[in-house]
Amino acid sequence: MTADDSYGRLDDDDYPAYTMGRAAEMLGTTQGFLRAIGEARLITPLRSEGGHRRFSRYQLRIAARARELVDQGTPIEAACRIIVLEDQLEEAQRINAEHRRAAPSDAPPASA
Repeated sequence: MTADDSYGRLDDDDYPAYTMGRAAEMLGTTQGFLRAIGEARLITPLRSEGGHRRFSRYQLRIAARARELVDQGTPIEAACRIIVLEDQLEEAQRINAEHRRAAPSDAPPASA
């Protein structure tokens, strides 16, 4: 990989650029919290060649949402489930919007 390739990855939300310590510091949480949401399978950090966890910006946003819920008193397992459901709802809404855009405008609505 060339230096140009590496710099291009800086804009990639899925590139695992952050160590466990740096991720915890950025989120103002503990490494144990990040391990717990990993064990709950909310996020799956990539492992470096040495076996160390690496997090992407996308994963840090998810972890921040989990921390927000936990800080409000939601148990960690419930917070993880809420985030998964929020993500599924967002995806379903996106798909519905695509179908509405693709549907002919003069078609009658489908009956339930």
